[in-house]
Amino acid sequence: TANAVHISLNFHASEKLSQNLLTEIASTYMERIGFGNQPYLVYQHFDAAHPHIHIVTTNIQRDGQRKLLYNIGKNQSEKARKEIEKQYNLVQASGRRQGQDEILSPLNIKKPTYGKSETKRSISNVVRFVARGYKYTSLPEFNAVLRQYNIMADRGSEHSRMNANKGLLYRVIDEKGNKVGVPIKASSIYGKPTLPYLEKQFKLNEALRAPHRERLKKCIDDALTKSSASPSPAGPPAGEGRGEVTFRNLLANENIYVLFRQNEEGRIYGITFVDNKTKVVFNGSDLGKAYGAKAITERLRVDAGASAGASAKADEWLSPPHHDTRHTETDIGIEGIIADITKTEAPDHLSPDAAMRRRRKKRKRKGKSL
Repeated sequence: TANAVHISLNFHASEKLSQNLLTEIASTYMERIGFGNQPYLVYQHFDAAHPHIHIVTTNIQRDGQRKLLYNIGKNQSEKARKEIEKQYNLVQASGRRQGQDEILSPLNIKKPTYGKSETKRSISNVVRFVARGYKYTSLPEFNAVLRQYNIMADRGSEHSRMNANKGLLYRVIDEKGNKVGVPIKASSIYGKPTLPYLEKQFKLNEALRAPHRERLKKCIDDALTKSSASPSPAGPPAGEGRGEVTFRNLLANENIYVLFRQNEEGRIYGITFVDNKTKVVFNGSDLGKAYGAKAITERLRVDAGASAGASAKADEWLSPPHHDTRHTETDIGIEGIIADITKTEAPDHLSPDAAMRRRRKKRKRKGKSL
């Protein structure tokens, strides 16, 4: 309600603070912002890697009058924060510009895990790194890069107010693409990677990614060739054939991520390539008809089928003949002779050649008798 006040006190991830100390800090803070005599509830939250507490109170005083909240964050709260940081020897927030905590590079960008990593900070680091560093030309391509870090940019449902107003949320997703945790607004991230910002990048990146097209196509061609020549790994994921798995693994060796897009029935309807070396993103169809999802999956499955057939044929030719080990070598030889005798074909009495031979034999016998 309008009479409730929610406050969150956040501390640096390196600080190890006991419950007693957190309670004392909360009490000191409430005194210094002028809410020491108000009823309030303090609770510790564990949904992020850094220590933090929440304070819930009211701005209605015992006499029914309201406490003014105008500029309380900028004035009383900011002053109290600085004093408490010095008093309790805490890491000071002042002087640390947002986003300076980590140098952004592929080496230290990590997948955020809800409840185990500092969610907002992790999402912010990944999103800023991808938004500035990669060459994508659509939101699905942007999301293909983010998918590597278990993050997605979400516009909301098609008819939602957020979608109509070009709003954008960033969310943590699990390995299956399910949304988990609390989303954060694009406008609250340093650098503001909002949808209007991304749309400007779409147009710019169209030209910037072009010089890297040929490297990606060559890597795909090589992977397709090797996929048909190499044995496929066992146990492919649901919805994928073994050829797709081998293809994916071969491209991963070139630092290229492949996203096979599937519908709810598991049918592959699209493919996106993310070259993490050159930091470009292409849908397969943008590279050419031969690189679209249909062409690639058909080739992989045809090659895999041909490879499997050739392998079976080779096994047939190379496998040793079956012998019944219950018999000695001598017994096998005798059985072989008997088999040859019993399998001898019956005389042919019906063919014209056979009739001619019979007439010749009759004439010979008559000649001898005379």
